[in-house]
Amino acid sequence: MSTLKYLTSYAPNLQQQIARLLEQDRVRDYLLQKYPAVNDVPNDAALRDYVMRLKNQYLKKSQPLSKVIFDKKIHVVNNALGLHSFVSRVQGGKLKSKNEIRISTLFKNTPLEFLNMIVVHELAHLKEKEHNKAFYKLCQHMLPDYHQIEFDVRVYLTHLEEKGEVYTSQSLFSNSAESKSRGIYELSIYTRSTRQSHCSI
Repeated sequence: MSTLKYLTSYAPNLQQQIARLLEQDRVRDYLLQKYPAVNDVPNDAALRDYVMRLKNQYLKKSQPLSKVIFDKKIHVVNNALGLHSFVSRVQGGKLKSKNEIRISTLFKNTPLEFLNMIVVHELAHLKEKEHNKAFYKLCQHMLPDYHQIEFDVRVYLTHLEEKGEVYTSQSLFSNSAESKSRGIYELSIYTRSTRQSHCSI
């Protein structure tokens, strides 16, 4: 059985459900049924516009962002999907600070919900630096389904590592009747009580 490293902080019975679906090759069907399309945020300019819209809606008074980019150096092996950095530099005898948000290029080819969850996570760090109750409360304020989508992102990463990409051209345009004929497993698999502890992203 896979170690399911992206799901280690979830309850054992929940991990077992995912392991069974992987063995049955049904995780792809679950994800495509729930999130059938990829986002339309193809480059850094579009990402910045997207992030700034969310920031202005929920965190208008927070510190400004100097840079928002996709970053191919961010790799899921390090359990990092996005990064918020706070950089202080001395310029002309004055201390100047800059906030940057970098999102893994992996999320160029995922559902908008996945990208949204990562962006919300990094935006929340503008106000809350630690992964504490206040941080997750802010995430849920910006994205009420934050915890469920985070779980689904981790399911996606597990499939990506174990079985390969979900959102290929072939899978996106395939006949949905095939999935229906296989009987999609109704995954009501996340509740707050199933999460043992929060994981950093």
